[in-house]
Amino acid sequence: MPERDYASTPVADALGLRAIIDGLASDLQDVRAGTITPADAMARAALAKQIFNGCRLYLNAMSIVAKARPDGPSQIGGPDV
Repeated sequence: MPERDYASTPVADALGLRAIIDGLASDLQDVRAGTITPADAMARAALAKQIFNGCRLYLNAMSIVAKARPDGPSQIGGPDV
């Protein structure tokens, strides 16, 4: 099992990524049950993808900031940003 990335945890919590993942899993079950259309599920998945892309860009930018500063930020999204 890979080591947990504690630096990105505040970002995931702040953006509610767990709820997005749970929602996508629920959408898959709803498509299989026929309660939502595949088009609805695809639209929701496309929105989730954009949120995940934004998180990826944010974390990459924070990594660059941490490398550029001699002392680095104390935490991603913390007061040093």
